[in-house]
Amino acid sequence: MPDVSGSKLRWLWLAGLVIVLDLATKALATSMLSYGVPVPVLPIFNFTLLHNTGAAFSFLAGESGWQRWFFVSIAAVVSVVLFRWLKSLQPDETWSAIAIVMILGGALGNVYDRVIHGYVVDFLHFYWNGYHFPAFNIADTAITIGAGMMILDIFRQSGGSKDAAD
Repeated sequence: MPDVSGSKLRWLWLAGLVIVLDLATKALATSMLSYGVPVPVLPIFNFTLLHNTGAAFSFLAGESGWQRWFFVSIAAVVSVVLFRWLKSLQPDETWSAIAIVMILGGALGNVYDRVIHGYVVDFLHFYWNGYHFPAFNIADTAITIGAGMMILDIFRQSGGSKDAAD
């Protein structure tokens, strides 16, 4: 087994944690909720079990089924790219490593659903007045947090390089 103590691969445990939490909460939602029936939690939040055969915001959900393997293929390629990127990080790039493994864990959690079920289980449902946001899950949350961290890192780096040039 390779030594990963100095490598950013040591952060892969976080991707594993995201996957476990995601799959566990999806299994719990599937066993405790009835499909499409909202369970009010807060005035702006319900648990609502939904199945998404599409991508984000149900993009391509109405297609005939080809999108299942298309999204699995994209996620597999992205996961390989993310893993290689993680391996190439420098010792001081911990923020990027955490962002990458959050996205990786979320992507793999949703890939599991697509391969096993043919759809992604969503159950977190926010709304405001008459507007209902698309339902999502823990994997989607991890992907969003990781992407947000990457965006923040871009601003941090561009601000730092500008200061260094002055």
